[in-house]
Amino acid sequence: MPVNKQPGALCVVDITAEQNRFGKSHRQCGLLDAISITVSTSPVVDTRILLTLIIKRGGNVPVATTADDQPSDFPLQIPARMINEFSYCSRLFYLEWVEGQFVGNADTAEGSWQHRAVDVERGRAPVADQVEGLQEARSLRVGSDRLGLIAVIDVLEGLGKEVRPLDVKKGSPPDNEHRAYEPERVQLCAAALILRDNGYVCNEGVLYFATTKERVRVVFDDELVIRTLELLLELHAAARSEDIPPPLIDSPKCPRCSLVGICLPDEVNQLTVRSQRPPRRLVPSDDAARPVYVSDQRFNVSVSGGRLRMKDKEGAVEEVRLLDVSQLNIYGHVQITTGALGACFDREIPVGFFSHGGWFRGMAHGLPSKHVELRRRQIALRPEASLQFARAVVSGKIRNSRTLLRRNGRNVPSEVLSSMKFLIASAEAAASAPSLLGYEGAAARQYFGQFSSMLRSVESLPGESFAFEHRNRRPPRDAVNCLLSYVYGLLVKDLTVACFLVGFDPFIGFYHQPRFGRPALALDLAEEFRPIIGDSVVLTLINNGEVKPSDFTVRGGGVAMTTPGRRSVIAAYERRMAQEVTHPMFGYTASYRRVLEVQVRLLASAVLGEIPDYTAFTTR
Repeated sequence: MPVNKQPGALCVVDITAEQNRFGKSHRQCGLLDAISITVSTSPVVDTRILLTLIIKRGGNVPVATTADDQPSDFPLQIPARMINEFSYCSRLFYLEWVEGQFVGNADTAEGSWQHRAVDVERGRAPVADQVEGLQEARSLRVGSDRLGLIAVIDVLEGLGKEVRPLDVKKGSPPDNEHRAYEPERVQLCAAALILRDNGYVCNEGVLYFATTKERVRVVFDDELVIRTLELLLELHAAARSEDIPPPLIDSPKCPRCSLVGICLPDEVNQLTVRSQRPPRRLVPSDDAARPVYVSDQRFNVSVSGGRLRMKDKEGAVEEVRLLDVSQLNIYGHVQITTGALGACFDREIPVGFFSHGGWFRGMAHGLPSKHVELRRRQIALRPEASLQFARAVVSGKIRNSRTLLRRNGRNVPSEVLSSMKFLIASAEAAASAPSLLGYEGAAARQYFGQFSSMLRSVESLPGESFAFEHRNRRPPRDAVNCLLSYVYGLLVKDLTVACFLVGFDPFIGFYHQPRFGRPALALDLAEEFRPIIGDSVVLTLINNGEVKPSDFTVRGGGVAMTTPGRRSVIAAYERRMAQEVTHPMFGYTASYRRVLEVQVRLLASAVLGEIPDYTAFTTR
């Protein structure tokens, strides 16, 4: 094939001498007007595949070649179903393939159910020159290095010397010209191109719609082949890009997409001024699954039949379905089996480990997110960008602290509120991290100096348990500080989980400096939520009488909680996390648990440069 491979060279390809392996004719289809394309000399997409597009345009076409023949670090074969995703939404493809993110929903579950009969390998699958007599083969895996594609064909049917791929789809065929949408047709065509590249004769395929049991014939004509190859080239270009494609704007596709809670299309479009419509709430306000806490030291955690089993020495058993578990949290010396850990990893359920007193010690989880680009940019973030984020979280913390005092404080001096208002503005304009630390410290002294005004009862224990003078810890010397430290540990745990979920390294922060064993980024994100989640839970526990002096013990000047006390705190914390609140930027309601994830995802968008700035979550 006469292609000059000198870096950056311009050459003319004699397409009349190049055989087209992917279509039945060389006639010009009149679909494309481009006069030149870039030929990738890497082994991912063979040069001849690109020439197919040139052939379809007709004539001699100038082709600019790329730098060298070095092997690409991009996977050699990409699943053909990803062409379906890319045609449907390029952002969906990027999230699933490049970032490795997937969340199931009712539609994906139904699709898996409809595929159950063709997911089992069955039937003989002869090579290309021995297909006569083939009836059908199921779940056939085929691939092509030249195309950079791999596919699992649901059913391969024989038609004499030809073969016909059949793809099972849920639902019913649409009422349009082709009785199928483009994503379905190009996925099937991609499978046909792989078959052709393996020597099979394949000119048509079938889409089988399971709900109505209808077969829709798809002819692999020049127009469909060209469109499939176009999408393949665009897909590879998008996958190599460091920037995720922008979301669809006000699209009806978004509400049923299983990744809408990760994509945040309306939120990103609003923050980048790509849409003037208010964001829709496209995800449930809260997750159905819930965290599980095991603090009873008699329990051993195992797994059986898709359920976590908490069993004590006397044989008493408590069970919960893995399907209903979002995270597993273990306190003290509670034992967990390797089988239970493996089951949690398989279902992407993080396992948190706490000390007896509630100190967050660490987390076990499966493989980290594939979102390498986010972690790379997190590490490389410029100091000025880090300061910008730090200003947002500290000013948000002071603003939420002031709001909590105004709502719940009794006889709070006006000068305190005025001073905190001044400190909000100072934090927003801080010129350096040390200045910001000073403003945060000054606001904390003002806030905790009035914290006792929000406590309705002053019960007594050794150490004046429910009296509060100032913040202290390690160990906390009164019950209020004991409660604050415990709840802050739960909050940091949830934000650490959210950081892992989104793809961040939770130990590399922008405000808190990294230290051994400290999840600095989770601590950064916790700042704005300490008053409205952590402090609010403590006030509820004390003012509603949910914790009593008997729930605490005093040893060596430090105050700790008993097991019943910890259960009361965890229950109150989870109620708060499930409570719905109106998002100040987007106007829809969501649980605090969902808000944590949204904020972490917005931070990721800011770090990746998709949105201009991070905005802290504040309440009025």
